[in-house]
Amino acid sequence: MKKLLQLKLRFLSRLILKKYRPEIVAISGSIGKTSAKEAIFQVLSGRLAVRTSIKNYNNEIGVPLTIIGAESPGSSFVGWLRVFGRAWLLYFRRDLSYPKILILEMGIDRPGDMDYLTRLAPPTVGVITAVSYSHLEYFGSFQNIKKEKQILIERVARKGLSILNYDNEAARSMAEVSPARVLSFGLLPGADIVAQDLHYRYQGASYDIAGLNFKLNYEGNIVPVEMPNIIGEGGVYAALAATAVALHFGLNLMEIASALRNLRLPAGRMQLLPGIKHTFLIDDSYNSSPEACLSALKVLGQIKIDGAASKYAVLGDMLEIGAYSEEGHALVGRTLFEQGINYLVSVGERSRDIDRGAKEAGMSSDFIFHFDDSATAGRFVQERLHEGDVVLIKGSQGTRMERVTKELMAEPDKAEELLVRQGPGWQN
Repeated sequence: MKKLLQLKLRFLSRLILKKYRPEIVAISGSIGKTSAKEAIFQVLSGRLAVRTSIKNYNNEIGVPLTIIGAESPGSSFVGWLRVFGRAWLLYFRRDLSYPKILILEMGIDRPGDMDYLTRLAPPTVGVITAVSYSHLEYFGSFQNIKKEKQILIERVARKGLSILNYDNEAARSMAEVSPARVLSFGLLPGADIVAQDLHYRYQGASYDIAGLNFKLNYEGNIVPVEMPNIIGEGGVYAALAATAVALHFGLNLMEIASALRNLRLPAGRMQLLPGIKHTFLIDDSYNSSPEACLSALKVLGQIKIDGAASKYAVLGDMLEIGAYSEEGHALVGRTLFEQGINYLVSVGERSRDIDRGAKEAGMSSDFIFHFDDSATAGRFVQERLHEGDVVLIKGSQGTRMERVTKELMAEPDKAEELLVRQGPGWQN
């Protein structure tokens, strides 16, 4: 049934794309896809008719649903009939409000996924946020992951644009295969679009955590960017990717900077939330990989706290990284200790390698605690917290680390609004 559904959605999506001919901005990468998607939508939507994928609609079912403009009805037969009816109506009756630009997140789980998605929706603009070891379990090697994601850039229209993260070597090297013009972005000199002179608010007064600013430099033209709702580098990279896309569609740097001021990342991505007992939570519970975890630990490490307060890293297993699992988890543990984080609370069998890495780096076992499940870990941390403590919560989806956040947040009644995976399908 799923295969039949997939075929029907592909057929209808192609009909709609052929009729309306929207420009397609396709985004892929091992980390930062959704943040980049949200930033691109934030910048473009004020000026242009755009639609972006909702939730995590980034596969062979989700991408067609975005093209059609419908949410998944789950297992409802009647719901799917309504989706198909909407698609046929779009085809037979011209909808003057159909978006001129579709912003599509394209995720890959197994070989062949990117080929399928780019043939379904050929990109005008292709964005690669980064390439890392995510999904190594299914691809066998880092090079195979890169090769799969590279298909997106190979398929960009010749008159389009390829946008690559300059700071990620694997992404940067894809410029060689792009049939279109290339724009790179990053924090390092050499990128076409550079964020320079970054200043994070947490580097100043204690507990003034959220917010950052930087200078956006493109071809020597520099504008200041203020993002009061962002706390980490992930948001900066998303903003730079959005800048490249916006320039392609004719926006100027001042317009872009103004739009970025209102950027908020989705739930579960470096969200600062008030915690119980006047503590602070950094909820990064949506998913995890070694690279993303290292970035989050860097933020936690740099936050200034009062002398009596502590920093906790509550970290779950990082899944689907195959042979890199042991090394990647251990690297996270070593980095955690080097960043001066006081307590490590790990969740899941694989995260024992985080514990091992922290111990090898010099962290005392007295400050390391391990649990089999996130709910128990959350209750443990709740009992230990004191005023002024800062807690980072992160882990792969399978560890359900949002349960830790819910246990620790000051307003758990707002969990459905603020946390990931709060729908009925997840509550078991």
